[in-house]
Amino acid sequence: MPLRIEDTFRSALAAADRPLAGMWVCSGSPLIAELCAGAGLDWLLVDAEHSPNGLESILAQLQAIHGYPVHAMVRPPVNDTVVIKQYLDLGVQNLLIPMVNSAAEAEAAVAATRYPPQGVRGVGSALARAARWNRVPDYLARANDTISVTVQIESTAAVDAVEDILAVGGVDAVFMGPSDLAASMGLLGQQEHPEVRAAVEHCLSAAKAAGKPAGVNAFNPDTAQHYLANGAAFILVGADVALLARGSEALAATYVPQAGSDSRASY
Repeated sequence: MPLRIEDTFRSALAAADRPLAGMWVCSGSPLIAELCAGAGLDWLLVDAEHSPNGLESILAQLQAIHGYPVHAMVRPPVNDTVVIKQYLDLGVQNLLIPMVNSAAEAEAAVAATRYPPQGVRGVGSALARAARWNRVPDYLARANDTISVTVQIESTAAVDAVEDILAVGGVDAVFMGPSDLAASMGLLGQQEHPEVRAAVEHCLSAAKAAGKPAGVNAFNPDTAQHYLANGAAFILVGADVALLARGSEALAATYVPQAGSDSRASY
C-alpha cells in the first residue's frame, strides 16, 4: 500500500504567516510527548543531547506524536554521520544539529542526510521506518525532500561564521542557543546579558539577509517577544520537564509548610 510522508518543518516555515511556537520534550516519555503534541503548539523538539533519550524512546515518541497537527523535530547528541543515519532511518524528518561552529561542520551535517553522490548517508530503506520498509514509492529518489536540517548556533565561533554557515546548501534554518552561547562568551548562566542578546540579534539579521529562517530558545516571555520582534521565525518557549518542575514546586509551596513558617495556620 503506497504511503505518504509528512511535510517537513522547512515546508511549515515557508507556508507560515507568523512565527512558529514550540516546546522541548525532554522526559523520554511517549505519554508526555503525546500530551504535549495535543496542546496546540506548532512544533515539538525531542531532545537527545541533554535528555535520557535513545533510539527506542525517540521512535516511541515519534509514534506518539504522529497524527497530531504538530511538527516533530529531533536533536541528536552530536553532529555525527552514523547517529544521523540512525535517526533518519527511524523516521526523523526534521533534525536540529547541535554545536555547528563552521561551514565545514554544517556541510558535514547536510552530507549525513543525503544519499550518494550528494552525501554519505548509508542505504537501508528496506529495513527502515523512514521509507516504511520500502512502502513509500521512490523513497530513495525523493528522500531529500522529506528531510529538513536546522543547525544550532551556540558559540562565539558559530556567530562569527554564521554567514558562511547560512550559505551552505541544504541548511534550511539556523537556531540560536543562548545558554551555550553565553557560556562561550564567558557569561555562564547569563542568557539575558546584552552581549548575548546582541549576538543572537546579529544571527537573526544574517539569516534575514540570507533569506533563511532563524529560530531561538527563549523561556523568558519578555525575551521571547523581543526576539520575535527582531525577526525570529520560530521559537521554543518551554520544556515539559521545566513545566513539571516549576508546577510541582508551586504545589509544594502552597500546601506544604515551609521551614520557619507557622504550620498551625494551615490546619
